[in-house]
Amino acid sequence: MGHSVTAQAHPAGEHTTTGISHNRLMMWTFLASDCMFFVSLIWVYFAYRGRYFEPPYPRDVLDIPYTSVSAAVLLLSSFAIVMSLTALERGDMRGFRGWLLGTILLGALFLGGQYYEFTTFYHEGLTLTSNLFGTTFFVLTGFHGTHVFIGIVWLLVQWLLSLFGKLTTAHVERFFVTTLYWHFVDIVWIVIFMLVYLMPY
Repeated sequence: MGHSVTAQAHPAGEHTTTGISHNRLMMWTFLASDCMFFVSLIWVYFAYRGRYFEPPYPRDVLDIPYTSVSAAVLLLSSFAIVMSLTALERGDMRGFRGWLLGTILLGALFLGGQYYEFTTFYHEGLTLTSNLFGTTFFVLTGFHGTHVFIGIVWLLVQWLLSLFGKLTTAHVERFFVTTLYWHFVDIVWIVIFMLVYLMPY
């Protein structure tokens, strides 16, 4: 059913010769370029990994159990946004808004957790300029946090649009593109979590 709704909402003129809509193609292109930027930041992080001659060291400040909860929260937000898309495809606007609001709140909870983590690190002596670990860590995770914030604002705008009838089942494709961005942000965090937090030093 979702496929038929999407097809009805978008005439052939809005698709490229590959059959992919312009919106999806633009988002995939953006995500590909953004992915390269994250790869560059991760490469820099590993290039300087182990060259931390001044404390605090990663093992002294990283709280893996706490960050595991944050990662789970972000993963739950991915589930919530899938459910919101499914509800929109069914024409269930109440369900759509409910699941979308859940996604927004989970994203905000993740950001709140990251703020608490950064504040804790600051009090333990780890800052952007304290050592190489601080610099590479805060740039990488801060850049990701910025993406989460942008995503939350984007989702909030669409939630408000749905309240005023400006986002309906006729806009499934528009919202689907939004879900691509959100899933990308979630996947990037899982990669960061595994490489920065879980990989032994």
